[in-house]
Amino acid sequence: MFSDKFIPNINTYNKIEPTKYTDWGTQGLRFKGIEQPETADFKAVFTGLVENLNEDISKPDELLQQQMMGNENVDIHDIVISINKAQTEVQLATTVTTKIIQAYEKIMQINI
Repeated sequence: MFSDKFIPNINTYNKIEPTKYTDWGTQGLRFKGIEQPETADFKAVFTGLVENLNEDISKPDELLQQQMMGNENVDIHDIVISINKAQTEVQLATTVTTKIIQAYEKIMQINI
């Protein structure tokens, strides 16, 4: 469901530097400050997730049509797997949407 464009690209190996702390003859290591990762804004992330969800929901129909047209490369197991994947993603999206709405309602109830 998640694509690589939504995962921050941080090279942690280059961020390690030695410290003044030594223990048992070994020098300690620490991370340098990590700058802001290159990620999209909240709207772009959710738009991408919804587009991926739409593609995954339509995939079982496409596979079923290909199977019915006699395509030898489509197996019934692939169809069942894609149906279950789509069902799981819809349940997850419904749960996330419900939680977002509940959080919004709680925020709106806060008296300023």
